[in-house]
Formats: sequence, C-alpha cells, structure tokens
Amino acid sequence: MQQENIWDASVAQRYDTPGTGMFAPEVLTPAVERLAELTDGGAALEFAIGTGRIAVPLSERGVPVTGIELSEPMVEQLRTKAAEAAIPVVLGDMATVTAPGTYSLVYLVYNTISNLLTQAEQVECFRNAARHLAPGGRFVIELWVPELRTLPPGTTATVWHSDAEYIGLDTYDVLDQRVVSHHFHFDGTGEARLYRSPHRYIWPAELDLMGRLAGFERESRHADWTGAEFTAESRSHVSVYRLPPKR
Repeated sequence: MQQENIWDASVAQRYDTPGTGMFAPEVLTPAVERLAELTDGGAALEFAIGTGRIAVPLSERGVPVTGIELSEPMVEQLRTKAAEAAIPVVLGDMATVTAPGTYSLVYLVYNTISNLLTQAEQVECFRNAARHLAPGGRFVIELWVPELRTLPPGTTATVWHSDAEYIGLDTYDVLDQRVVSHHFHFDGTGEARLYRSPHRYIWPAELDLMGRLAGFERESRHADWTGAEFTAESRSHVSVYRLPPKR
C-alpha cells in the first residue's frame, strides 16, 4: 500500500465530515487555538495539509499558512475552500520537500507522521521541519500511543472503536513497529466498506530522540490540545519541540 495510492480521489471526496469526527468543534477548535498561540505571531507550515481541516480555520484566524501534501486529490479538495494565494501548497513528500520561506511553526497533526513507514523517513521529517524553522521555532506533533499493552500474548490485533456504523481495528507487526489500521463502515445494507492504511508506530521516547537528532529540545507534552496531563494511561499526545534561539 503506497501512500500516494491510498489518498486517492475517492478518499479525498469522503474525507471531510463537517461537524463530526475529527471535524467536530470540540476536536477542531482546541487544536486551532493552541496552534495559533504557538505561532507567536509568525507564519505556519503544515506537513500533510490534506483538505485543510486545520489550515483553513487557522488561516481564518490571521495566521499565514503554507502546506506540503503528497496527494494531489486532497489538495484539489482543499482548493474548494481556499485558493492557492490564500494557502499555498507544495506537492511532495513531507520528509524531503521544501516550501519557500521561513516559519515560526511547523505542525503535523492527527498521527500523520506514522504514515512514514521507516524510522529513517521519520527522522528526516524532523530534519525537514528544522530546515524550515527560524531560530527558536517550534515543531508540533499530534500522535497516538501504541496500544501494545492491550494485546494478549499471541494476539496481533486490537479493536479501538466499535459502534453500529463503524468498527476500527489495528493489526500489529511488533518486530518492525508496523501497524495497519482497518476501518469498516456500515451503511445499513448488510455490507461494509473497508478502508486500510499502513503506519509505523513511534513510542514517545523514540520521538524525543528523533527530535534531538534534528537539533530540537522537547518543550512540552500533553495528552491533548487542551493541555491535559500526559500520563501512562494517555492514548495520544501533543508534543512541542523547539529549536534553540539565535545567540
């Protein structure tokens, strides 16, 4: 499963769910508010900007936003909401492609760094973020915590959501730190629509080491965008990394 093949036109057209899921106000608003605060009045660069779930409302708050995105269909969907002049986007891999300008904030949300399927690519993503930042600039990552504690010996899958319309489960390859997310959507006809995506999971401590290799220090880590405490029971985290200020 190649990432450029996963994020095709059909996925892009179904991606937005206004007012629900990841587009629900209680999910979206705290993320936008926190990112606006972290820009410190500067410009922001979003890796894997997608259809603009975060970029559009952040731009509407007066933050200049540029994006990098691998999927052309996702960018086409973004263009139904914001023109190129309002939110410029560079097509390409977020681990290697550069966008013009210097930024005070680079951000990567909703687990998307795990779409890079090797440790080397994930480290390069950190280095690419550092290349785009001014001294003192921040790199923000939202990422889930691998749920390996829920796997009994000999079991390779965990169900992380289940209701009448949707079942989500992950299958793990613990040797290579790979996971495939399986999304089953039911429409009442007795049949399900299946969507799958591959990931490489990252432990929080490993993520911190990637940051150090790229010249960052971790500034903060919380369980969510509202600033809740990160604990051993947290299922996800928002981690803020910062480059040293210019001396």
